[in-house]
Amino acid sequence: MAYTPHSSFGSVFNVEKVRADFPILHTAVRGKPLIYLDNGATTQKPQAVIDRISRFYQTENANIHRGVYELSQRATEAYEEARQKIARFLHAPQAREIIFTRGTTEGINLVASSFGRRFLRAGDEIVLSAMEHHSNIVPWQLVAEQTGAVIRVIPMNDAGELMLGEYESLLNPRTKIVAVVHVSNSLGTVNDVERIVKSAHRVGAKVLIDGAQWVAHHPTDVQSIGCDFYVFSGHKLFGPTGIGALWGRAEVLEQMAPYQGGGDMIESVTFEKTTYAALPNKFEAGTPDIAGAVGLGAAIDYLQSIGFENFEPHEAELLKHATERLGAIPGLRIIGTADKKGGVVSFVIDDPPISSLDLGTRLDQLGIAVRTGHHCCQPVMDRMGVPATVRASIALYNTREEIDALAAGVRQVIAEQSARRPRPTAPQAGATLRLEFPEPAGASPQAVADELTDLFDFLGDWNEQRYPQVIEMGDKLPPMPAELKIEPNRVRGCQSTVHLFARKRPDTEDGVDFIADSDADIVRGLIAILERLFAGQSAREILAFDIESFLKRLGLDQALTMGRRNGLASMIQRIRSYAQAMASAEPAVAKSPSEVT
Repeated sequence: MAYTPHSSFGSVFNVEKVRADFPILHTAVRGKPLIYLDNGATTQKPQAVIDRISRFYQTENANIHRGVYELSQRATEAYEEARQKIARFLHAPQAREIIFTRGTTEGINLVASSFGRRFLRAGDEIVLSAMEHHSNIVPWQLVAEQTGAVIRVIPMNDAGELMLGEYESLLNPRTKIVAVVHVSNSLGTVNDVERIVKSAHRVGAKVLIDGAQWVAHHPTDVQSIGCDFYVFSGHKLFGPTGIGALWGRAEVLEQMAPYQGGGDMIESVTFEKTTYAALPNKFEAGTPDIAGAVGLGAAIDYLQSIGFENFEPHEAELLKHATERLGAIPGLRIIGTADKKGGVVSFVIDDPPISSLDLGTRLDQLGIAVRTGHHCCQPVMDRMGVPATVRASIALYNTREEIDALAAGVRQVIAEQSARRPRPTAPQAGATLRLEFPEPAGASPQAVADELTDLFDFLGDWNEQRYPQVIEMGDKLPPMPAELKIEPNRVRGCQSTVHLFARKRPDTEDGVDFIADSDADIVRGLIAILERLFAGQSAREILAFDIESFLKRLGLDQALTMGRRNGLASMIQRIRSYAQAMASAEPAVAKSPSEVT
């Protein structure tokens, strides 16, 4: 039976009624009821969306626009109806101004590429803000390199608010486009986009707004905002992944070159010349994600059946409650304290120091899903002076009880961390360093691997026994002296801050000595495993060792998240690069201060 969305919620918002619409919210994670607080990364999907996508594939699936048969016409109607729904949802003047994309990232890339090629020249200026997601930085860097344009950055204050007076002083006749986020994904700050747009238009600049974190929480009116481009992703709007939309003013889009070439975006093609289709087809080359567009339309229907006016107060109360409950925890510091915020609370634990990666991992064991890391906002982390944060982000289906569970979970992790034996401290900065590198733990990496595998086989369950063993191994890792925690020794690609220093082992032909450290307990544990395997071993044996098979034998390929596997791979690659250099008699070890002996 097809699911029917709510016809009306009346004046009272019923969160339990909403939760009943989302099948995944009634599942368990690690034996605990799922508490999903990672809505800034993606939202869960209501049954209405799931059913609509299924129905499309069951009864309407065909390619669109060019088929003369009935099934193709029905698929086309469903696809174009979704475009109409998005236009109404955004209060766009015309449906032809809606361009389907794979999401916010592709929408920004489309504008940066097509607008940039048409309008940007050497010396022109692109204005971004200090709180942008990487997807609203990197595309503009690429087009700046291609055109000779210059990027200017709107600063923000310690609360995570854009300094709009400074912004307005940046604007000048060379400013061609301003691209800013509506709501910061890493801080929750709600920006005054109307003021930003009006100021840019005074100097003749166009404005793109990244609405990825706005559209699921508040009504959107691109005409009231006054911008020239607006982008968002379907998966953050309770719709499917891989689909999103760009709205652009028709008069601007018509002047821009196509983003991609292919089928359906042409009017006429010869080997001498191609002419392009009218909007929106001009920017939709190839077969699109038809089912995704239909699913996005269903998500909009679902959200509008509830009504923003009904759930906005609920989300505002949840944000207030989360800020109060988390802010009351000793040692916890909220990052991003703007007066106007969306449903995001980012925080760090200063006392006792707990990395965001460790906290997120331990909350996961309690069934609580939060996001950890830099949230694709490294410049924000740099500005705030932190390597990463834990981020809880809410949606209309979250509850006060879930916020209470998060606060209780954080308190539990802090209490457990406080009860642990403190790690040894590193030598004070400035003292002469006499490093003691680990001795080989066995005759060869393979011999050590066999011992470790036997130990982990004996331990059994990952959460109950193996994970604590890894943490215990990390606790025994000597701290790395601060003088060695310098940029040349930094290992990029990890979710935590990792430094690794290596050298040729004295009195050996190609032995590898190394020490490493991280601000995350779990990563220190992984470092301890790598030290057991490789420290003091021959470079040739390190290179010959099958590390992938070993990780599978230990179960780490399944137990670690993709981010942590990538970080582990980065550390392994760094060690192997040292081994390769030593095996080829071209040492390229990391740098250390001159006083290290």
